[in-house]
Amino acid sequence: MSNKKLRRTGLPSELCERLSRHQVETCRDFLSLMPLELMRMAGQSFQQVQKLLHTVCQACAPKMFTGLELRNRPTCSYFPTTLQGLDRVLRGGLACGTLTEVTGPSGCGKSQLCMMLSVLATLPVSMGGLDRGVLYIDTESTFSAERLVEIAQSRFPRYFGDQQRLLEMAKRVHLFRELTCQSVLKRLESLEEDIISRKVGLVVVDSIASVVRKEFDTSLPGNLTERGNLLTQEAATLKYLAEAFCIPCNHKNLAQREYMSIKQLEGRKTIATSTLLCRDSFGFGPIILLFLAFGDWISGSKDLGHSASTPANVYQLTSNVVLCTSLI
Repeated sequence: MSNKKLRRTGLPSELCERLSRHQVETCRDFLSLMPLELMRMAGQSFQQVQKLLHTVCQACAPKMFTGLELRNRPTCSYFPTTLQGLDRVLRGGLACGTLTEVTGPSGCGKSQLCMMLSVLATLPVSMGGLDRGVLYIDTESTFSAERLVEIAQSRFPRYFGDQQRLLEMAKRVHLFRELTCQSVLKRLESLEEDIISRKVGLVVVDSIASVVRKEFDTSLPGNLTERGNLLTQEAATLKYLAEAFCIPCNHKNLAQREYMSIKQLEGRKTIATSTLLCRDSFGFGPIILLFLAFGDWISGSKDLGHSASTPANVYQLTSNVVLCTSLI
């Protein structure tokens, strides 16, 4: 990735320090300079600069793999949700190294699920957690520290009965508030160093689609293409982070229900059917789609899966809330 820090590319630390004094800290900064500028800043010869350019290009360029290498690559672990039925459907939990999209209608508990996963990520491995930190990007200003603590105490009353453990959990959840599309993208592109320095095991974006809907009017010419390009950039960045650090990356999306009325001439009756729409979804895989909804949404809706080859699995979360999973 072009935003990778130079000190992670294999360049000597002394050289990285010297370049940082000229505000050259990432691969993008380095590769945007002319060889003559690099010679002056780095104090290197032309041949040495050419070697440095080759090293930096190799460090930030996507790696090529053969089919055999992909087949033999060790699979990443799973992050259990502690919900037995859901973990059974997901074959062990949320897959590390993969994007997971949590979607559903407004008010069905998407943010609550994201906060619960944040609590779980901080738990010791012996309790099914990751014993790692969490990066939580909030674009709607809806994150509540009080609710986070309530979830922790409700789910694990004995463990979080100790006030010190509760404080330690809260300290490991790092919140960023980003309210525009460009600030979200910029934050995602700079997460690499935060993941390393804060020992992060889970990244949550709540939510990418909300800022996209606010800033892009799709009825205007060119906006649809620009929005699609932005979502592709964000998805590619999250996918890279998930794979590079073998961590689960979750983002939240809002699903809407579109009603269509069909008149039957013989009985003169109107039948209402509905289709679930997940607008501004990333739309390319592998992404695990978790559809959280009220029971009447599922019973009166169709097209839960993105593809006929990947039918949705239904899991009863509570008495009136169900969760469907599908791989897209």
